[in-house]
Formats: sequence, structure tokens, C-alpha cells
Amino acid sequence: MIYDDFEAFTAAVPSLSPIAGLDFGDKTVGVAISDRMGTVATPLETIRRKKFTLDAEKLFEIVKAREIGALLLGLPRNMDGTEGPRCQKTRAFARNLSQLTDLPIGFWDERLSTVAAERALLEADTSRKRRSEVIDHVAASYILQGALDRMRHLKTG
Repeated sequence: MIYDDFEAFTAAVPSLSPIAGLDFGDKTVGVAISDRMGTVATPLETIRRKKFTLDAEKLFEIVKAREIGALLLGLPRNMDGTEGPRCQKTRAFARNLSQLTDLPIGFWDERLSTVAAERALLEADTSRKRRSEVIDHVAASYILQGALDRMRHLKTG
């Protein structure tokens, strides 16, 4: 089921289940996962997109192997908060995934996540080639970490 409301998504996530954070792009899907306690996001891998069925198959291999309990997609809103064509593509991807799974699917505003990931990789003195290999799943971890921090606040606050 797709949740547009973040609080409803938070309530739907099974306790002690890792969450997969996804940075959906035209050519790749960056994947990060949380620990079971929902405190730390870790970059995992980048799926090179081919066609939806193959992309979903690869994603669900990860879901099964890591016992993922929910999917969180970064929603690439414009800087003024509006949704453009990239948001529409991300929402369509989520709708297609929801046809294949009962896992809760939610969204997190991902504005500037790639910029933050790029800055962190530059500060770590990562080569240009290596940055291009890891940027998508590092961005996914930024998206997921922001959501995990908010979820923890919602549960305690």
C-alpha cells in the first residue's frame, strides 16, 4: 500500500524490520537499508535500470534477502515544493511496485540529498570515477536517514 502521509507510513512499518530507501532515477535506482532498530541508514548498491520487471526483480531479491519491511522512495520535489515530471515518474514507479508487493511504500522529500551525498564524497576525497559509481546509493542513504530521524521523533514525541 502506498502512503502519501508520512505519519501513516511510519505507523504501517512493521517493528524491528529494516526499511529500504530508494533514490529512483532515469538510469539507476540507489538502494540503502536501515538496521532493524530504524536508527542508521547504510548505502547498499545501485541498480542499473533496464526495464521495470527486471528492476523490480532485482529490488525484490534485496527485499527478500534483507527481510525488508517497507520501501521508502525519495520524492524529488522542486525547490519551491511543487511536484514536476520527476515526481510523477517516481510515483508511477511506486504504483507499479505496489502491484507486486504488500509492503508499505512511502515517500520522503529528497531535495538536495544528491548534493549532500556529493559533498560528503568530495570531503572523503573520493575519486570522480568512484563517486559516479556510488552517488546513487549514498544519496539513498541520505534520504533514508532523514526519514529515520523523523520517524524516531514521531515515535518518541
